[in-house]
Amino acid sequence: MSEVNTAVSFHATPGYGEVLREQLGYSQAVRIGDRVEISGQGGWDDGLAIPEDLEREIVGAFDNVGRTLAAAGASWADVVHVNSYHKLTPGADAIGADHNDVMTREFRARLGGRAPVWTQTGVTALGLAAMRVEIRVTAVIGS
Repeated sequence: MSEVNTAVSFHATPGYGEVLREQLGYSQAVRIGDRVEISGQGGWDDGLAIPEDLEREIVGAFDNVGRTLAAAGASWADVVHVNSYHKLTPGADAIGADHNDVMTREFRARLGGRAPVWTQTGVTALGLAAMRVEIRVTAVIGS
């Protein structure tokens, strides 16, 4: 019988993750054996600036998910579950195509035909005032 790896390690994404760990006291990812859970990733740069363009922000969030997964030894190829949070525009009753079209394109580009489960939630506020999207994932390395 083989042993199950349950070693726990916390990871900060180089750049902004190190800043956030110092400022706010949290890690960007935790790895427990072959499972990786990441905190929500915005489309920020290493200085935590958010692009004005929504598409650039969403693509940046996907890039930051990839960077954070890599810090914990995983990649988009290992992702099994996605949660995305979308700031609703005033009066909106659903997340619009402006978000969904970019999200779908990025899934297809990064997942190589895989289709993890996805929970999409509309919200009134996110961690930084300028944010319009935040993405967190669960990955199982080697899945």
